[in-house]
Amino acid sequence: MSTSLWLDGLVIVFFLSLIFGIGLYSSKNGQEKKYDDLTLGGRKMPWWSILGSIIAAETSAGAFLGTPAEGYVLQNYTYLQLALGTILARVIIAFFFIKPFFQLKVHSIYQFLELRFGPLTQKIASAIFLLTRVLAMGTRLYVAAIILVVGTQILFQKTLSPLQEVSLYFFSIVLISTFTAIYTTLGGIKAVIWTDLLQAAVMLLGGIIAFWILVEKLSFVYPFPTLFHKLIDRPWVTMGIIPSKGLLENLLVILAIDYTIWSALIGSTFTTMATHGTDQDIVQRLLTAKDYQRSRLSLILSGFADIPIGFLFLSIGLLLSFFYSTHADSALPTNPNEIFSYFIITQLPSGIRGIVIAAIFATATGSLSAALNALATSFCQDWMHPPMNAIADEKKKVASLRAATIVFAFLTSLIGIGTAIYVVYSPEARILPIILGIIGFTYGPLLGVFLLGLLTRTRGSDKKNAYAMAAGFLAVFILSGPLFGGDPKPNAPGSLMPFPIPHIAFPWRICIGALTTFCIGLVFGEKEKIPPQSDTPLSPNGGGLLTTSRKL
Repeated sequence: MSTSLWLDGLVIVFFLSLIFGIGLYSSKNGQEKKYDDLTLGGRKMPWWSILGSIIAAETSAGAFLGTPAEGYVLQNYTYLQLALGTILARVIIAFFFIKPFFQLKVHSIYQFLELRFGPLTQKIASAIFLLTRVLAMGTRLYVAAIILVVGTQILFQKTLSPLQEVSLYFFSIVLISTFTAIYTTLGGIKAVIWTDLLQAAVMLLGGIIAFWILVEKLSFVYPFPTLFHKLIDRPWVTMGIIPSKGLLENLLVILAIDYTIWSALIGSTFTTMATHGTDQDIVQRLLTAKDYQRSRLSLILSGFADIPIGFLFLSIGLLLSFFYSTHADSALPTNPNEIFSYFIITQLPSGIRGIVIAAIFATATGSLSAALNALATSFCQDWMHPPMNAIADEKKKVASLRAATIVFAFLTSLIGIGTAIYVVYSPEARILPIILGIIGFTYGPLLGVFLLGLLTRTRGSDKKNAYAMAAGFLAVFILSGPLFGGDPKPNAPGSLMPFPIPHIAFPWRICIGALTTFCIGLVFGEKEKIPPQSDTPLSPNGGGLLTTSRKL
């Protein structure tokens, strides 16, 4: 192996060892850890550490490589519009979602649904989260493995067969999963948050370095003022409106386009409300704060951080398109997901290349560690019998949590390998629509039932909520699926509908699913169960009742 590769390897090993060491240090005497420490960090985490953890979670390996792919393919900044909705959604979550979760002292946010409606709604919501998070996290694991596959192709100067590519993906995914599962199992949420801080710093450093080197390489072709103008002189906002068409026709067009100002202000708002308000992965970090005021601060500030980070990685994608339009390369991958990886391997100097590769692996381990802890916590709180609140033996609770963590590490690895197989044989697939598309079908009904519980007092019913959530899923399936909404023409080949229906792009899926679930849930009602201002913890009998009689 050449000296340059040795140097890159040492840099990568250094950063990963540092992450692993922080994770293990967080566990300290791992065998004596308490369940509350592993799941909520004793509710003592500083707000700025939670902020860094949220940023690390959002800038996963999927975003690190997928966002440049969007900039490379779309040749504009229209994807950045979605940040407007993410900020608005965070404000809504901060003032309507977080406080009840803190007051009820829940470990899993789906316990709220048990108290508000009953055990059936809780189980359905928890199952949606578990299934969706495993699928989405598996997809992100595939992304982190891209750099290894591209690097191997370049190192051996040969094109890998599909079977060889899949084998490399398998090795990389298993390696990352095992590495992450060890320190997450021992350190719990504290290990997640403290390692996330380092991972966020490495990620930003890697992105800034890659951006600067691209600018430097392009300076021989474009003077900096010209390059800057060429970079920002791109569409930032798209209305999606066609003047020659009527209102209904324009509405159908807007719903079918991925990135418009409407999908940013409406679709993205609903999407972020689901991912940051009803997903145990993110909310569990927020619940580690000392109080809900600090939690609100962390969440809202993370929304504003999305704008410069998104701009950085979209700019990298645009600069990559400029670079390869002026530097012809016959070996350039056809899959846009691999372009940034290819540039890192072939164009970055030794050492610097190691830092950027370490950043990719760091974002992957950060996202995975948080997901594993959240999945295990939700499973233990929502599905274990007897309930965790009724178990007095601390060692038994900790053992159950750690066993669940290992199981979910195995499951996400399987999904990652399956995603790799799919993309190897479908190279035109883009990463972000895949990841966001997965949550689009399931998180709409999840958000809808949470809105029903948080915004109403007596609407919704434990049993009837199942029908409302099924209707929300069906609505998204009909409007998104190729058999139903793929062709707006009636009686088109492959269509099951005799009349035209709209086809919605992925940013609208959660919005449609949530509104459908919420509206149908409003039809049903029952007596109110939950005092939202209670400061009393859940009763230890696991019956889903509060030890207080205070009413709404």
